[in-house]
Amino acid sequence: MRYTTTLLPLSLAALAAADPIHIPLTRRSVRRDGIERFAAAADHVRAKYGYPTVSSNLRRRAKTAGIDIINQDADSSYIGTVTIGTPSQSFPVVLDTGSSDLWLATTSCTSCPDQTPEFNPSSSSTLVQNNTSGQNSEIEIQYGSGAVKGTLASDTVSMAGFTVDSQTLLLVSDVTSGLLGGNVSGILGLAFEALASTQATPFWEALVNDKQMSSPEISFWLTRFIDDADATPEEPGGVFTLGGTNSTLYTGSIEFQSLVDSSSPTFWMLDVSSVTVQGKSVSIPTGSSAQAAIDTGTTLIGGPSEAVKNVYAAIPGSQALSGQYNGFYAFPCSTTVNVSMAFGGSSWPISPEDMNLGPMQEGSNYCVGGIFDLDLGSDVSSGNGNPSWVVGDTFLKNVYSVFRASPAAVGFAQLSEAAGGSSGTPSGSVGSATLTGTNVPTSSTSSTSSTPSASGTSTTTASSTSSHSSASRVANTGAVSLGIILSIAASTLSGWFVLA
Repeated sequence: MRYTTTLLPLSLAALAAADPIHIPLTRRSVRRDGIERFAAAADHVRAKYGYPTVSSNLRRRAKTAGIDIINQDADSSYIGTVTIGTPSQSFPVVLDTGSSDLWLATTSCTSCPDQTPEFNPSSSSTLVQNNTSGQNSEIEIQYGSGAVKGTLASDTVSMAGFTVDSQTLLLVSDVTSGLLGGNVSGILGLAFEALASTQATPFWEALVNDKQMSSPEISFWLTRFIDDADATPEEPGGVFTLGGTNSTLYTGSIEFQSLVDSSSPTFWMLDVSSVTVQGKSVSIPTGSSAQAAIDTGTTLIGGPSEAVKNVYAAIPGSQALSGQYNGFYAFPCSTTVNVSMAFGGSSWPISPEDMNLGPMQEGSNYCVGGIFDLDLGSDVSSGNGNPSWVVGDTFLKNVYSVFRASPAAVGFAQLSEAAGGSSGTPSGSVGSATLTGTNVPTSSTSSTSSTPSASGTSTTTASSTSSHSSASRVANTGAVSLGIILSIAASTLSGWFVLA
């Protein structure tokens, strides 16, 4: 023991007197892949210490995307695809500027048609059920002739590269018969949050709020197959653009009209300022009775009784229909019906093909008109935030339409030759431009600039560069005016419906 204790201090002394230990460092060879590695290293440090990374900001850079859509059942509805959940599941949905809710049929839906593509909530690891007071309460969304019922949830929703990580949607377990048809899973509402029965921010508005889109606009080119006897149940439907416009699809300027309720919008609502039939102006109501919802989810055009009566009074030989056709009018099939509509600016012509829905029955000399009486067959009253007109695809197929969030407005432009062209030149034409190339339109996009005028009208010229108010509660109680599904159950019109 003594021997050990005698040597220990000597050993410590020897260590203290020893030279420092030098450890050689080896430098990694320099990679010849540019300076990108420094940017990656900096992002690593940002992520480590909780700062936003450049790479994530780049992924979220504002953009514009064009989406090819589907024309279902000869212009009955226009379908786009959304992906839901993790892993993602893809579903066809009606693109509807006349409503604001996103809902999908789910695997628990016992009343959905057999062919309905259904969302399986249990397959998504990112889905969160939205419980109320500890209970998963059911919510019902009323449509004029039907309803959907389900529970609220949040999940990742994507479309054309745009993503909302926690988008509220209704998981539908019960659907009124006839509400869904064909290869459709639900509706993507594209109107404003104040209209939403779920009180959720619509997908497109969430993108605007998150500054994901280059411009706070969505736009449409809708194809026409109503006059094609050989059309299949699903045909190319045109292009839906998120975040701007597609300059190959229109010519001249986009004429914008400010929304009626631009300070607190619900619907995309404009005033109908004039209707022309066979070259002559017809009398239409003014004030709140002139307010029209511009609605891609509606097949036809619905209007107030007196206005619709005056439209057909200007068509020789027309007559009001009754029974299951109550609210509709017919005219001699040999008559070419020319109708134009204005919303405070130019008067936009509607193709005679869109005004003629076809013979009442096989061999009939009378054809059903594309404008119907909205007051009949519906328990929705005008005023209190509800529109008196619903201007659907019968009109919208004839223009390039743009829905702008800020300043809130709807714009129309003439279709380019590449998009099939418009049915005629609008009176008070908003200009013209040279179209370079007439190939099939691509999803290239353009930036736009607008100049407002004193009348509330503004125009946007095509660029060569790609680029819960009381009113809303009334609108959503019992019947949402733009949630009408009107079934036209005649033999020759079987399968036609109005989804408003």
